Amino acid sequence: MHENRHAVPTRTSARTIAIIAVACAVVVGVVIAIRAGGEASASPTVAGQAQHAGGHAVDAGGAGQAGTAQNSTDDLTVTDVDREFLVKVRQAGLWEIPAGRLAQTHASSEAVKRAGDHLLDGHSKLDQLVREDAEILDVELPNEATEEQQDWVRQLKNAQGEEFDRLFANILRASHGKIFATIAEVRAATQNDLVRRHARQANQTVMDHMEVLEDTGLVDSSTFEEVEEAVAPK
Repeated sequence: MHENRHAVPTRTSARTIAIIAVACAVVVGVVIAIRAGGEASASPTVAGQAQHAGGHAVDAGGAGQAGTAQNSTDDLTVTDVDREFLVKVRQAGLWEIPAGRLAQTHASSEAVKRAGDHLLDGHSKLDQLVREDAEILDVELPNEATEEQQDWVRQLKNAQGEEFDRLFANILRASHGKIFATIAEVRAATQNDLVRRHARQANQTVMDHMEVLEDTGLVDSSTFEEVEEAVAPK
């Protein structure tokens, strides 16, 4: 009798342990499934962050690769406005770099010499960038400034001291004010990624140059009026 009473609980305990083991296995399976689902749902967010950071999403599927290739093609489309912009940036460097050098030898004002330094530095960098972008975009660039720009350089060469200072400040401020408006229009409308980058850099450079030219205290009110008339909507 004693043996039978003790044997029943033993069988019951074994059955209980088996049930508990099965239940634990089910719970573990559910947890794994939940975690896997969470990671799967999180992956689009990671991909979205990568796309935001790098410009294009990296996708293992063929559709993603095809989409990236299409975007790359669209991003390199060059309009007539884009081409004209790159040409103008190139021409600006072709006369403003020599003008910046002249400021170091012909100016009497330290503020004008400082403005000349900014022109040399800013347009040297822009000129390198525009030549690189033009090669990528197959845009032909000129190797000479316009006749008007070459005439400005001649005027500066023939001036000295205070005459040079005032001439330099007003000619350069007028030209920068006019191109500044053009840069804004290009940046607002272009669909080309390289031109956008270039317009952003040009915008920062021209803004800096306008400020150092204004800091000379030599820019006449007539110069601002000339720029206003040139950029006013027609």
